[in-house]
Amino acid sequence: MMGWERFITIQTHYNLLERDTERELAPYCAWANVGILPYFPLAGGLLTGKYTRGEPAPEGSRGTFSPYVKNRLTDSNFDALDKLRAFADSRGHTLHDLAFSWLLSQPAIPSVIAGATTLDQVSENAKKAEWKLTEDELTEIKELL
Repeated sequence: MMGWERFITIQTHYNLLERDTERELAPYCAWANVGILPYFPLAGGLLTGKYTRGEPAPEGSRGTFSPYVKNRLTDSNFDALDKLRAFADSRGHTLHDLAFSWLLSQPAIPSVIAGATTLDQVSENAKKAEWKLTEDELTEIKELL
């Protein structure tokens, strides 16, 4: 070797709605002991429950200006969000809780970092890690999607 350090993490789009990473990148990272730090872990706010089908995006939200979010406000994504929200609700959790817990249950994910604009949001995000999904729950989520 040339004295170079090996990669220890990568950052890629990965969340409940964007799972292409699972095809090749996540298995490789798990094999190579490289962590994945998900980019847009909350899908630009879709996985927080902020957006509602058929209603305009909340004023000041990314859905009012971000092409990333606007392009994801689709019926198929709202169908998936409805299923995921029902799954989380039936267990006394929020969609936001599920988004974090699901990512943290993936083998190559060492941490989830999400943007926050208030100290309360930082504290709430930290609490999301408390819900540990079971293998049965992970299987159910996979079947839902």
